[in-house]
Amino acid sequence: MADPHALDALRTRFTRAIDAVRPATTPDPAPYADNLLTRWQEPQRRYHTLTHLTAVLDRIDELAGHADDPDVVRLAAWFHDAVYLPDRSENEERSARLAERALPEIGVPAERTAEVARLVRLTTTHDPAPDDRDGQVLCDADLAILAAPPSAYAAYTAAVREEYHFVPNDAFREGRAAVLRQLLELPSLFRTPHGRKEWEATARYNLSSELEMLSL
Repeated sequence: MADPHALDALRTRFTRAIDAVRPATTPDPAPYADNLLTRWQEPQRRYHTLTHLTAVLDRIDELAGHADDPDVVRLAAWFHDAVYLPDRSENEERSARLAERALPEIGVPAERTAEVARLVRLTTTHDPAPDDRDGQVLCDADLAILAAPPSAYAAYTAAVREEYHFVPNDAFREGRAAVLRQLLELPSLFRTPHGRKEWEATARYNLSSELEMLSL
């Protein structure tokens, strides 16, 4: 069970983001925050947990100066893995539809609801356009774990493997290696100036090291 103080802090962050993007302060966003927090604590999750959500929100705060609408990006972070079943491929689409249903009920205008949903769908590819500042911030925040220190990166890869426990070892290694090669072939893993400067080199080192381990 998550620490109650941590849950309270997350509820406050959700309410703050909601209040920043809607014209009125009602209805109460707390039940929606609680629904999302419950989703992020589902038993099938090992990496896509409250720890990941908190880390993404922290990185968005770090990158907020690059975003056009940072509170919309924060809400997209809340919803981006709200629906998560490791054996399904439509998680992002279902998460975006959840945002499209929930946000209007809390009083978020249609334009900003649509932007949250667009950003959630963007996490399928992590390939924002060059002029998509909000998309760049969300994608960089989501991928920032790739630049973690060695022990944290090792914990991340172990958690990902646990989420895919139903995949046989050989198939997992082959699939994971293909993902790593695809990432390493990108001209840049990160799209914001801060991400490229602070995270790119470490992330490439981590990905290359993991790929080497998988090929042993």
